Amino acid sequence: MPKFLIQATYTPEGTKGLLKEGASGRRAAVDQVVTGLGGQVEAMYFAFGEDDIVLIVDFPDPVSMAAVSLAVKAGGALRTRATPLLTLAEIDEATRRQVAFRAPGR
Repeated sequence: MPKFLIQATYTPEGTKGLLKEGASGRRAAVDQVVTGLGGQVEAMYFAFGEDDIVLIVDFPDPVSMAAVSLAVKAGGALRTRATPLLTLAEIDEATRRQVAFRAPGR
């Protein structure tokens, strides 16, 4: 399954929700959303600094990740970014593919 790194920052409204529900309540909500689309939460951590939450999730396909991202962003309580994660084997495969590319101006 494709794996994604999700980094999120709470809006003031989202922070109020976290204070009300606690971390366990938010984890349960995340698990429900991810498993509802056939995915799995590998790890979820709260942090401080630029990001408030960092997750690693598996989804059956990138469209499922996009669906979750759109729903979460539409809710207005979080600003998120998702980064596809690739295995070493996937990068090895990518290095073996021929790509015809011409840099601008060359």
